[in-house]
Amino acid sequence: MEQIAERIVRWLWEKVEAAGAKGLVVGLSGGVDSACTAALAKRAVREEVLGVLMPCHSDPMDAEYAQMAAGALGIETMTVDLGPAYDALLGALPPDGRMAAANVKPRLRMTALYYLASARNYLVAGTGNRSELMIGYFTKYGDGGVDLEPLGDLYKRQVIELAYVLGVPQEIIDRPPSAGLWAGQTDEGEMGITYLVLDATLAAIEAGQTAGVDREVLARIEQMIAASEHKRHRPPTFRADG
Repeated sequence: MEQIAERIVRWLWEKVEAAGAKGLVVGLSGGVDSACTAALAKRAVREEVLGVLMPCHSDPMDAEYAQMAAGALGIETMTVDLGPAYDALLGALPPDGRMAAANVKPRLRMTALYYLASARNYLVAGTGNRSELMIGYFTKYGDGGVDLEPLGDLYKRQVIELAYVLGVPQEIIDRPPSAGLWAGQTDEGEMGITYLVLDATLAAIEAGQTAGVDREVLARIEQMIAASEHKRHRPPTFRADG
């Protein structure tokens, strides 16, 4: 894992240099993915990394864990309260289901991160891992709207292994993963599957060795991959010459 960390750090530095940027901005959620991303960013660009806390009617513990990560890693932080913007936007829109409203939060966070990145000539480092990206467990133009995905080739279990190498506090490693979309929301609860089972199934699919996988679980995950295919590509573009 230390070798993987070194490779990611080198890759981040090269991408920042190639873009003519000065550093990286990372949204700190208080979870292990964002803590790992911040740690890698710190190694890559030293002091030119900004961790952004973006509460939006969030659990106060999110901020505590985010500050814990920042303190352990020694990175600068900024807090942007998105609650008022969220309320104002929803107040101007017709009421809809919970998910439509919940997805506004990551899209507001994306907007805030790009504002700060533009102001500092930084790039936005995403926190998505391979497990989530493969099944589309992210908000299009929300937490999926980033410049770089340093964890994008690592399954969730690998991110946790990486966290130990990077010095992420144990309390954050042990915390149940959550996107903070609503009170009590957890990733595994919303997906209806544990990361342990998800990672094993995705690895089996990629290896073409699914004979021993539960048929119901396999079908569900394959459906999630297919349904989210549009999230992993640029929008289809009409070709006048086609």
